[in-house]
Amino acid sequence: MLSPTDLAHLGAAIELGEHGLFSTTPNPRVGCVLVRDGETLGRGWHVRCGEAHAEANALADAGGYTAGATAYVSLEPCCFQGRTPPCADALIDAGIRRVVAAMTDPHPRVRGQGFERLRQAGIEVSAAQLPAAEALNRGWIKRLREGRPWVRLKAAISLDGRTAMASGESKWITGAEARADVQYWRARSCAVLTGAGTVRADDPRLTVRDERFAVEGRIRQPLRVVVSAAAEVPEDAAVLAGGDALIACGRGAGDRADVALHRQLGDRVDLAALLDHLGARECNEVLVEAGPTLLGGFVEADLWDELILYVAPQLLGSAARPLAMLPLVRMEQATKGKIVAVARFGDDLRLTIER
Repeated sequence: MLSPTDLAHLGAAIELGEHGLFSTTPNPRVGCVLVRDGETLGRGWHVRCGEAHAEANALADAGGYTAGATAYVSLEPCCFQGRTPPCADALIDAGIRRVVAAMTDPHPRVRGQGFERLRQAGIEVSAAQLPAAEALNRGWIKRLREGRPWVRLKAAISLDGRTAMASGESKWITGAEARADVQYWRARSCAVLTGAGTVRADDPRLTVRDERFAVEGRIRQPLRVVVSAAAEVPEDAAVLAGGDALIACGRGAGDRADVALHRQLGDRVDLAALLDHLGARECNEVLVEAGPTLLGGFVEADLWDELILYVAPQLLGSAARPLAMLPLVRMEQATKGKIVAVARFGDDLRLTIER
């Protein structure tokens, strides 16, 4: 049973892990706090893949004075040699007396083995499954368990559920504050995905440009993915300029395709196969910023986890374009979700909806 003090220190470790929201991918976001006799000795978080893990950074912050301390970590310490040495061994060598973790590591090479190595070294281990710890790495967890990333759909609509005028004009449905908030979702994503129609109509960059999301002076750019059955993407499209970009196409797209993921029947891109491909590329979170056809494709195929919906206080009319193209005719076919958060940005609302 964890004490209120244990839970408070675990909360601090999770908050430290949140510092890695924009930089740690494809690794999990992890924080660590070292405490002895009520005094915090060291704090650390995992900054980037290939660099020191949270435990190692916390031990370094403590300056070697860690014998007999308790390590509070947001994730079970790893126990295998990867890009960096095992964290479990580092804690053992540092003389840590007790380890308290906010969740078990679902990685197939860990899954409780980190705890077991610590116990074999005489260290007391306490573990929980705190929702806040799981929420911090839900994309990483899903990729390890299912081989696919967490799929987050993003759209801006009017009060009557429209995303653009019939002509395609959509600048701007929402205000500057809501548009700036989109940078947050891009910054935490491993990939941003759109359709060729959106590229031709709006020529978006789909990049992170807000310096608030720079970590140690660097902004990590997500992979840009364009879905196009025939790879009909202009060669000078902004989304293809600078950084990593991927064109996912259907059958017969020719040499311009980066990855051919067609359905067995027809030439449409197989979205499930695309997500498998992105999972294999170690993408944890994918942000879909697309028009009604592609957005509807993800919903119809039941390939979404979360919807970020910005609602502007205006009406675009019945001829305007809908949020998603869905061939539904009966109420029992309705796609349902639950609103888990509501926030205001200027005159607009942001609804966070989960399945």
